[in-house]
Amino acid sequence: MTRAHIVLPDELIRQVDAAVGKRKRSRFVADALREKLKREALLIALEKTAGILSAESHPEWATSRKAAAWVHETRRTGERTERGR
Repeated sequence: MTRAHIVLPDELIRQVDAAVGKRKRSRFVADALREKLKREALLIALEKTAGILSAESHPEWATSRKAAAWVHETRRTGERTERGR
C-alpha cells in the first residue's frame, strides 16, 4: 500500500467523518475512487461502442416496442429450452 497526500475541502472531510468516522477515511476514499473509476471505464466503453448496432443490421431492435417484443420472445424461447433439459 502506498501513502498519498491529497488536499480536500474541509466541508468534505467533515461529511466523510460524520458518515464513517475519522479512522475510516482512507477506506471510504479508496472505495469512492474505485466506484468512480468503474463508472469512468463504463462511460468510455459506452462512448466507444455507441452506434455500433444499427436498425438496418438489427431491425428487431429498431423501436422500443420491437426490442421489447424481441426480448419477450427470446425469454419465452429460452424458458422452453430450459424446461426441455
